Amino acid sequence: MSYIVKDDTRLDEIRHWLKTVFPSTQYTLEPASNDASFRRYFRVTVAAKTWILMDAPPIQEDTRPFIDIGTFLYEHGIHVPKIYARKTEAGFLLLSDFGHSPYLDELNEHSADSLYKAAIDSLIKIQLCPTQSINLPIYDSALLKQEMNLFPDWFLDKHLNIAIPEFLETTFNHLISNALMQPQVVVHRDYHSRNLMHTIENSPGIIDFQDAVIGAISYDLVSLLRDCYISWPEDKINQWIQYYLSTAQQQGLLTDISIAQFTQWFDWMGLQRHIKVLGIFCRLNYRDGKANYMNDIPLTLEYVRKISAKYPEFSELSYFLQQQPQIVAI
Repeated sequence: MSYIVKDDTRLDEIRHWLKTVFPSTQYTLEPASNDASFRRYFRVTVAAKTWILMDAPPIQEDTRPFIDIGTFLYEHGIHVPKIYARKTEAGFLLLSDFGHSPYLDELNEHSADSLYKAAIDSLIKIQLCPTQSINLPIYDSALLKQEMNLFPDWFLDKHLNIAIPEFLETTFNHLISNALMQPQVVVHRDYHSRNLMHTIENSPGIIDFQDAVIGAISYDLVSLLRDCYISWPEDKINQWIQYYLSTAQQQGLLTDISIAQFTQWFDWMGLQRHIKVLGIFCRLNYRDGKANYMNDIPLTLEYVRKISAKYPEFSELSYFLQQQPQIVAI
């Protein structure tokens, strides 16, 4: 959706609300960013200070998960935006501003090592948060399968008009079992280069956490390292996996898990995520009119090809991807 359209009544509501937040001060309001949901963001400037205003239309979006999870993470020392003001019934939040530098814009061969290690350190802090202290959805078999069904429904059927193969149920069951056997922790669920901001202090700033769940410990790491928007050589990814595991074990996580075991968990969890994301990108295009996500399908599909070819349990999927002309052409 566009930021500002003719007869934008919500923008009028935002301006009216900001006059109550800054009653004696002039402010400026400019677009900050959009995302894959119905939310949009503005940057509010008063003198030399800035905030981010989230506009989440209540008919489509519920700000309560963002408020509850953000408050929980903030109280446990995680660098998430502080909520300065809110009008919950209207879907307006005024948040601290993490600036203009998402990881995606900052990552290169020189910066990657330090940026990823900082992101991994922050991720481990999230995973150490007490799961019993917050009521989050459980990343259970039903949710995992529901997500993966987006692949046959939207990628194979809607996008490519390919008949849905029977072996997918077995493939999905392998991936569900893999997720459920892992330690279950707080999972951000979109911990990647567009949702990590490179900040001057305490980098990264972490955003877009409102869909957090209790789920598999490898999930966020694979979101970070096998990112759908930027890719790295396998040797670098293996180095960062090793850094994660050794650091996590120093903090008391995964103390009896070998690098071989964790790498398999990581690979299979990534396969689940990327199968799902292929469906999500197509749904964003066909249902929501967000065509730009289609540009990210080739990299996401390449991850699925690579991991399905690596493990015999996914040989049918690997063969299927190699034999379908519509898929091979991507």
